[in-house]
Amino acid sequence: GESGQIKQVIEPISTTLGSAAPSILALLTIWSLQSSSNQPLPRTSTSLADTKPNITSVLGGVPPEAAEEALCDNLRRHSFYDDPSFGYSIEEHIENWDEKRREWLRRHPQLSAAAAGGGRILVVTGSQPAPCKNPIGDHLLLRLFKNKVDYCRIHGYEIFYNNLLLQPKMGSFWAKIPVVRAAMVAHPETEWIWWVDSDAVFTDMDFKPPLERYKDYNLVVGGSPDLVYKNPSWLGLNAGVFYIRNCQWSLDFLEEWAKMGPQTPDYQKWGQTLASTIKDKGYPGADDQTAMVYLLLKQKDTWGEKVFLEHKHCIQGYWKGLVGTFNDVTRNYVELEKGDRRLRRRHAEKVSENYGALWEPRLEAAGYRKDAGKRPCITHFTGCQPCSGNHNAMYTAEDCWKEMERALNFADNQVLRNYGFMHPDLLDLGTVKPVPFDFPA
Repeated sequence: GESGQIKQVIEPISTTLGSAAPSILALLTIWSLQSSSNQPLPRTSTSLADTKPNITSVLGGVPPEAAEEALCDNLRRHSFYDDPSFGYSIEEHIENWDEKRREWLRRHPQLSAAAAGGGRILVVTGSQPAPCKNPIGDHLLLRLFKNKVDYCRIHGYEIFYNNLLLQPKMGSFWAKIPVVRAAMVAHPETEWIWWVDSDAVFTDMDFKPPLERYKDYNLVVGGSPDLVYKNPSWLGLNAGVFYIRNCQWSLDFLEEWAKMGPQTPDYQKWGQTLASTIKDKGYPGADDQTAMVYLLLKQKDTWGEKVFLEHKHCIQGYWKGLVGTFNDVTRNYVELEKGDRRLRRRHAEKVSENYGALWEPRLEAAGYRKDAGKRPCITHFTGCQPCSGNHNAMYTAEDCWKEMERALNFADNQVLRNYGFMHPDLLDLGTVKPVPFDFPA
């Protein structure tokens, strides 16, 4: 169990101890040392002494003197960051990135293990620089960002939120490419960049990307091989959520993808080319999604081998087909919790991943899977445009904003549960109620 508390009672010591002070302090010191050796504090504990930077831990547990010398040596030695010809912008070509990154990791062994294992993820997202035109747009963006922060906190992922145009001419959906490129260069310790559009909601807080499934690939995007290579459609993939490996291949891919963007002199020409090649293209200019389909279609020999078009495992889903299932999905999970106390057991948020792992075999045994009774990993509100308010004519504004709130509260319930509360109504943002002990037994 997780019960039991350790209490330390420290009696105040008078400042008027006189000549007895050294003896008392010596006894206190001996008692403190004995207590520390007999009952070591958990690694997660933080004392006042621990608040100072620990150079030994930073350099992988080597002796302090050697650690300090190694750190100083790393600070003195030049790296690719010191090369004036090396740049962050999408227009500046980078060569030998794999070698540069490998050397940087060699000099930072405390960061290389996770990267070598493929487990280090940086979630990247963002929005526009200006305030939203939609009256509730900024509120929605804040909630959408909170959702991503909650997810990353639970799984220990770092997150970078950008609200600037790193290439002034690459706005709207094109803005992601310069951001992803800069994030790769700024984070050589990161193996995977996970781009998530601002209008996408994490709706399964237990979900973890199955990176082992993608170990032989550099780009993973939700899509259909048939609708990219055989019957090309601009809806053959969704470029709003993807995983891209931090490597030279990816930098080259981003550079090639960006060549069809609005910063190039051939932008208008590319719009015509994409429209003539991808017959169902619904956007008059060159857009990032159709451009990715075109790139994979026309340069399959160059890129195709390292691109995984995910259509079986969850990566993101279209909101219209998902929001109506949330109540049924909630009931599915409640029924499973009733039958297994481990699933409903209260626990610290910090160990949520361990409890999340308990769900997978139970969901599989019950027949719940992607699009069939299981929480969708990400619900993507494509076409809603929460900031500008210029939603697709297929939807009403009320539908978009109401269903976003529903999805956000559906996700928030999974977070709040660890804090002892839940929204009883997914469309009631302001009301939460305490969760009874052993709910839902």
